[in-house]
Amino acid sequence: MESRPESPQPQGAPRWVAMFYRPAADSWRTAAQSPHRSPVLYALGEMTRAVRARGDEVTVALWGPKDGAWHRYDAPQQQTAVSRPDPEPSPGEPATLAERMTGRRHQVLMAGLTNAGLYDLSPEDDTTVQTLVERLDEAAVRRIADWLTAAGGTR
Repeated sequence: MESRPESPQPQGAPRWVAMFYRPAADSWRTAAQSPHRSPVLYALGEMTRAVRARGDEVTVALWGPKDGAWHRYDAPQQQTAVSRPDPEPSPGEPATLAERMTGRRHQVLMAGLTNAGLYDLSPEDDTTVQTLVERLDEAAVRRIADWLTAAGGTR
């Protein structure tokens, strides 16, 4: 079993900080920071997906304020997300518009999931997201994302 050093506590005043472990350098680096939780979680989700898309393993640490001091929060379970291609455009709809709208609905739903703290999806979760993106219009997807954001308490 590979051992990793614990994430070091960030320097300065407590704020929200996402840190990634870099195995090649055997070190931790700050990947995102903000006085607000939601942008750091969003960045953490995006970076996690990007690193996994390259086939690399991800180890993260999330630090934030608690009672005026630094506190390390639990990182999500490591699961491999599967990327799915965009669906074919419906008949009579230009391919570029269909791709853009599908991409936008997917982005909105992923942002909502990230705001709810679900930023590392399993293959089954990814399939469900794709199904919602394909079947719902943008207004419905935005409403679901709004519910997820409210459930995550980042509103």
